[in-house]
Amino acid sequence: MLLIVAGLYNGLIGSKNRVAEAWSDINVQLKRRYDLIPNLIETVKGYAAHESGVLEAVTQARTQAESATGLAAKNQAENNLTHAISGIFAVAENYPQLKANENFAQLQSDLTDTEDKIQAARRFYNANVRDYNTKLQVFPTNIFANMFGFKPSELFGLDNQTESQAPKVSF
Repeated sequence: MLLIVAGLYNGLIGSKNRVAEAWSDINVQLKRRYDLIPNLIETVKGYAAHESGVLEAVTQARTQAESATGLAAKNQAENNLTHAISGIFAVAENYPQLKANENFAQLQSDLTDTEDKIQAARRFYNANVRDYNTKLQVFPTNIFANMFGFKPSELFGLDNQTESQAPKVSF
């Protein structure tokens, strides 16, 4: 009996640690995204200085996303940032010289690659959360999970509006 309890407990700990590792993967990609944004803004400033409202919105959204704590706040801040970034690419459509700028094209490509990696990390995280939460709910693990104080984790997703407005790359 003791071996069964130990096995269930260790399984819960393993699942909880996989959720934490997956969240760390998301944070790595979000950090990469945050680091790309100032370079993107500086490049756009040179061509579209009078589009300061869009640039300020991106800067503000980035600051909020970096400082957001808690999953719900992080979700909302990341949704806002994704929407703000799409505004930069919409502005770029009006500036052929900007679109042709090699630095802008590289930043746009890097940001698109990062967005893809964020999506993959989010799917990995959500799969681990699903597996962990399932363990917390199924018999007999649920009994031991409650006894040891394991709590469910939240999924990390983007709202449908943001996903449909993800940054697009057009060369």
